[in-house]
Amino acid sequence: MHRLFIAYRPPATIREQLLAIMGDVAGAKWQRDDQLHLTLRYIGAVDGRTAEEIAQMVERFLFTPFDVTLSGVGCFESRDQGQPLWAGVSPEAPLAALHKKVDHMLVRIGLPAEQRRYAPHITVARFGRMKADLSDWLNAYASLSSAPFPLDHISLMESRLGRDGGAYYHDIVKSEGQ
Repeated sequence: MHRLFIAYRPPATIREQLLAIMGDVAGAKWQRDDQLHLTLRYIGAVDGRTAEEIAQMVERFLFTPFDVTLSGVGCFESRDQGQPLWAGVSPEAPLAALHKKVDHMLVRIGLPAEQRRYAPHITVARFGRMKADLSDWLNAYASLSSAPFPLDHISLMESRLGRDGGAYYHDIVKSEGQ
């Protein structure tokens, strides 16, 4: 089985900016550079044949590139993953439209449609099941922003869970914006 998702990997300068805000939260498991990405659609575990079909569709996927920026920070309340910290990505409308287009591509090959509301973000830390006081960190980086950067490709990525968190395999297949 392959645990897949479709994502965008931001440029090194943006990843460096995100790495610079990591720290000073007890119990946080900060993401490494190789883990930083904007998920466009989580797929989950699929067999080899389905993975190959998804790879072929991603390879042929067409979209018009557009600029995005980092915009603020936040956390998700999650019963099974503590309080993941994230950096927001905007503008939301074109990201939501791209998410919907990717979702429709996956539905065409028989995968279920995404049921959750899409919230564009880049996860920067996880906590397991523990709760942490995040108020100082959230206040310190509430105004996080960046220069615009191009969302000009999407990638089929695979994650493998291990003792130290997820190991991500980037660009199994990559589609460049047209």
